[in-house]
Amino acid sequence: MKVLGIESSCDETGIAIYDSDQGLLAEALYSQVEIHQQYGGVVPELASRDHIRKTLPLIQEVMSKAECTKSDIDGLAYTAGPGLSGALLVGASIGRALGMTWDIPTIGVHHMEGHLLAPLLEEKGPTFPFVALLVSGGHTQLVEVERIGAYRLLGESLDDAAGEAFDKVAKMLGLPYPGGPHISTLAESGEAGRFTFPRPMTNRPGLDFSFSGLKTFTLNTILSLLDGDTDTTKIDQQSKADIAHAFQEAVADTMRIKCQRAIQQTGMRTLVIAGGVSANKRLREVLTVMVEKEGGEIYYPSLQYCTDNGAMIAYAGCQRLLAGQHDDLTILAKPRWPLDQLAAL
Repeated sequence: MKVLGIESSCDETGIAIYDSDQGLLAEALYSQVEIHQQYGGVVPELASRDHIRKTLPLIQEVMSKAECTKSDIDGLAYTAGPGLSGALLVGASIGRALGMTWDIPTIGVHHMEGHLLAPLLEEKGPTFPFVALLVSGGHTQLVEVERIGAYRLLGESLDDAAGEAFDKVAKMLGLPYPGGPHISTLAESGEAGRFTFPRPMTNRPGLDFSFSGLKTFTLNTILSLLDGDTDTTKIDQQSKADIAHAFQEAVADTMRIKCQRAIQQTGMRTLVIAGGVSANKRLREVLTVMVEKEGGEIYYPSLQYCTDNGAMIAYAGCQRLLAGQHDDLTILAKPRWPLDQLAAL
């Protein structure tokens, strides 16, 4: 089965064709970073308008790369949520329209299920069951995964997601949007031990996360260096690097502690990390060492499949279409959509 996937949940337009026999045939991705960078974050209306401009040309590009015509496509998958309402509606409307025009089954895919299954695109992917850490700009979740669709939420962020905290701290330090990659690069020149940041919610039982306090601690640390000035961008470059290092270590160590608890509580020895923040080099290092000490295995997507992309949507949609699932004529867009509401395969 050849499935065309459309991803348009936020600020990337991703298109891909996945074949259940041959794997990924072709893909294309357009990032809106330059559009939103001047505003320091995603502007929903601008994101929606740009998806309108880019989706159909990218579909034509991917179809050409894969040497496919519309008669070769057996199914269509689009991101139905969670995400920005307008952005989701662009992909959903185009997806449903093409599905009706081409007379093929379509299905709305859960964005975070796409991320969760992205490591299965790799040549050596994980086998079920496993524990998944989903870390992105909008989500930080620990999930027990029995099989596709059979998800049990173990813990989640009670406030800011990890990616959101990275972006906000980067803004405090005068770094461009998106903040995660810039924090990671700056942290490499930071001095270990100059600042010690807290590991939030690790001194109590449970698997939930909280990063808003860590964000506030970072702001107070910056202000303490400014002698009453409130312009946080005025601190010297080395201090910025030291703060970025301490912040990144705190986030990575907090996730290590929570993931280790999840592995021990579930008895599983396989950990999957996915989502945009899973590209963070330090996070991968810390979690890899922990999992090896636990005698387990860790899996994560290639860097190009950590951020939003069409390949993960095409793959997730293909699995559900193969299982006989498909949507009716309703244009489905769910800005909020709990992962554990999905049907198990």
